[in-house]
Order: sequence, then structure tokens, then C-alpha cells
Amino acid sequence: MVNEQVTEEEQPAAQPNGDVLLDVRNLKTYYPVMGGLLRRRVAWVKAVDDVSFAVKAGETLGLVGESGCGKTTIGRSIIRLLKPLSGQVIFQGKDILSLPRDEMKRTRKDLQIIFQDPYASLNPRMPVGDIVGEGLMVHGMKNRKEREQTVQHYLSVVGLRREYVRRYPHEFSGGQRQRIGIARALALRPKFVVADEPVSALDVSIQSQVLNLLKDLQKEFGLTYLFIAHDLSVVEYISDRVGVMYLGKMVELGTAQELYANPRMPYTQALLSAIPMADPTVKRQRIVLQGDVPSPINPPSGCPFRTRCWLAQDICAEKTPPLREVSPNHWAACHFA
Repeated sequence: MVNEQVTEEEQPAAQPNGDVLLDVRNLKTYYPVMGGLLRRRVAWVKAVDDVSFAVKAGETLGLVGESGCGKTTIGRSIIRLLKPLSGQVIFQGKDILSLPRDEMKRTRKDLQIIFQDPYASLNPRMPVGDIVGEGLMVHGMKNRKEREQTVQHYLSVVGLRREYVRRYPHEFSGGQRQRIGIARALALRPKFVVADEPVSALDVSIQSQVLNLLKDLQKEFGLTYLFIAHDLSVVEYISDRVGVMYLGKMVELGTAQELYANPRMPYTQALLSAIPMADPTVKRQRIVLQGDVPSPINPPSGCPFRTRCWLAQDICAEKTPPLREVSPNHWAACHFA
């Protein structure tokens, strides 16, 4: 693991006001591309490329962007489901990327994840009681009766019946399965939860129920969320601050109210122009991006968005724009922001 020395100038987005629970500094997570007769590494897929941000205790930071921009990889790298190439993740004063195995196991109680797919994320061969209670057993709750009572409590917290502990995942709907996943994440009383597109696989009517449940649980248990999603309306509803990802980099970061009202990065402007309006009398100018997202194996020089940007000039190819504060608590990586 390579931990780089980070200056304040190199990570402006990692210095918000308030109590910082999680501080991500210059995180890089690359996937090797193997090729040739000997299956050697011939290139890297730069899924997360030098990303820095911080999350305050009790807030919800939303992450948005197109498919393949690195949102899920960031979430999984933070809780060490994936091994980053370099960088730091400071959680409660400790760099969890450098923790030894035993200490990391104890820290995992405070770092949980809600997976995107409520069907694939639950073991079909295990009853709900064992799925939700597995983490409790791993972390020392050996008494089966005590574990079952705890599981029943958290099932009731997420709106499910206590007797469901004996049922199997195939007996539930998609929304109920996602509630089981939420109960599993809550069972260890975490401080930080990665919600990886928790409503994208659900019907619209069920999405609102799950979102309201997440907000209620945040107040009740004092949770901090990293909320990953494609739906910009959902992110605006649940998030305190929003980060926009493009090709493995953070290109804009600010409060939800400020970012949606006054986007500074052209990519963010294009994303927001695609949000459907509930009022048919209101017309929004749609910004249609030209071309495809470049390959993360060989990203363009300078600004990663320049190949699709209508404001691009020569400097965009020559110099990578830093993520800089363009207005109070609003950061953008654009030469013309």
C-alpha cells in the first residue's frame, strides 16, 4: 500500500467545516488488464483516479455520475472490499487502509454497506435470521437466543415482521429484500454506511418508502451515509452534499441546494438538464453530450471531460484542472468554472 503525503492544496475538497468522520485522500483504485501469452499486466483501468473528499458525521454525501465513472469502486474501496492502489481513508483518526487484519475486523462493525441488487446480495440458502445475524455472530454474539432477539428487533425497525426470521429470501418481494439488506447493515450499529444504489432495482412506489426509511434510520441511529445513485432527483432528496464523478475523478462537489441551483461544471450542467420536470408547462433546455465516454484505460490528457465539452480550449488538453473552491463550499474541476 502506498500512502502519499498530502498537502492542503492537493485536496481542497477534504477540508469541510464541522466534525469529519471519514476523510478520503488521493484515493486511487486501478484494475489490471492482463494480456499476452503469459497473461501479464499490459495496462490499468483507472476506475478511481486521485479522488479526495470528506464526509461529516451525520450527513449524507451523494455520489452521481454515468455508469463506469467509479462511484461503486469508491464505496467498496473505502470499506476495503477492494484494495486501492494508493491513498488514505482516515476514519475516526485512523487510516483504515493500513490497519492490520485483526484491527480491521473490529473496525468493520462501524463500516457497513447496502448493496445494489436485493436479489444477488442475499444468500438463497440461508434463512433471514442467519443472514441478518451472521455479522453479530462473527463479532462475538455467540448466544443464539440473544442473536435472534436482536435480529427480530432490527427486522421490526425496518418495517418487517419478527416471524420473518424463519423465511428464505425467495419468499420476499424486491422491496422487502432490500429492507432485509438494510437490517443486516444496521445490526452491528455502524457509524458509516455505504448505500450503493439501494433503490435502483426497485419500483418507483417502493423507492420512496425505502428512501424515507433510510432518512428515518439516519435520525434514529445517528448514521452517516455515502449514497451512490444514478437518479439525480433521488440524490437531491436525500443528500446534504453531492459529488459528481466523471471517468474516475471528482469533478464537482457542493451542497445539494447550491449544486442543483448553480452547477459550475459543464458535465454537471448536462446531467441536471436531463432531469424530468413534473410541471409540463416548464421547458428545460436539454444539453445532449456528443460522443462516448473515453476509455478509463487510456483517458484523455488534461481535463477528462474535454472530448465532450462545448467549452473546451487548448488549455483543457494541456493541464488537468484542480478541484478548486469556486464559491463558498462549492468545488469544481474546470478551468472556466
